[in-house]
Amino acid sequence: MNVIKTDVEDVYIIEPQVFGDHRGWFFESWSQAKMEEAGLFYNFVQDNHSFSAQKGTLRGLHFQKGNDSQAKLVRCARGAVLDVAVDLRVGSPTYKKWVAVELSAENKRQLLIPRGFAHGFLTLTDDVEFMYKTDNYYAPQSDRSIAWNDKDISVMWGIENPILSEKDAKAPTLAESDVDFKYKEI
Repeated sequence: MNVIKTDVEDVYIIEPQVFGDHRGWFFESWSQAKMEEAGLFYNFVQDNHSFSAQKGTLRGLHFQKGNDSQAKLVRCARGAVLDVAVDLRVGSPTYKKWVAVELSAENKRQLLIPRGFAHGFLTLTDDVEFMYKTDNYYAPQSDRSIAWNDKDISVMWGIENPILSEKDAKAPTLAESDVDFKYKEI
């Protein structure tokens, strides 16, 4: 496993070791022991799996606030996405900064996103399957969104008219949201 630090504080790209031969390939998508050897301590409690039929579908930017916040380990099992994490932790050296990484079935990369971040992804192909682990359960009362095109964050998605859910189309800006994350060194 290769752990790559990104330009955004506490966000890492995880490249698994892939073993392949004439039959196909195999890799460990999660090993708590290997993560802890790398100094990353997470206790994931829920796995999620989504499907997006069309290229240009944008899901996000999502987070859960307060004690229901979630760290995520995300990957694309089919197709490809542009995956984005935005630091919403007031006081962080990278507050309001974002990182974008292409995750695909082909590259098998994963993105590790700590609590205090908004997360979203844009499908780069049709028929995308996206999977992620969370370290806290889904809590609808704490579920929040921030506008994908918030000018105060300025994520460069590379698309002007993505396919959005009604929830994401009506999401508030960061300034209008009730986000309450504070930075604590991990």
